[in-house]
Amino acid sequence: MALTPSNMIELGTKAPDFKLIDSITNQQCSYADIKGERGTVVMFICNHCPFVVHVIDEIVRIANDYRVLGFGFVAISSNDIVAYPQDDPALMWENARKNNFTFPYLFDETQEVAKAYDAACTPDFYLFGADNRLVYRGQLDASRPGNGIPVNGRDLREALDNVFNSRPQTMIQKPSMGCGIKWK
Repeated sequence: MALTPSNMIELGTKAPDFKLIDSITNQQCSYADIKGERGTVVMFICNHCPFVVHVIDEIVRIANDYRVLGFGFVAISSNDIVAYPQDDPALMWENARKNNFTFPYLFDETQEVAKAYDAACTPDFYLFGADNRLVYRGQLDASRPGNGIPVNGRDLREALDNVFNSRPQTMIQKPSMGCGIKWK
């Protein structure tokens, strides 16, 4: 597993639209379908990445805590399932059920959505404001497998709180780190 940082795309970038199949419902899902009244979190994750497995419980907690406050959440897996069959949509469905996802878990078969977001790793987080403009991109928190720092979602929670309370975002945003997306 090669440690890969996220690409820190420019703040203010408009959220790229998408139409992908939700592995949970087997229905097509677009950005407009998951958009929250206050903001939207787009997460690139996968089933097998140890960095995602390390934080998945906190991801679900954050989604549950903030969706009731008007935020939309979506997870997208863009990995090549030929080379990494553990990320197949049927296994995505199982993973979503096992971890009690309350948000869609979409499969980006062509990898075009990951490219549109300039996603580089799993997990990778993007927070868009109500105007669909990027206000935060980067890490969930400073915890990584084996570093002894507790998983608490501090960075993403702070960004969500700033949007909710109409406060400016910190300009010091640290990239996420994880496994690189498995490109075809």
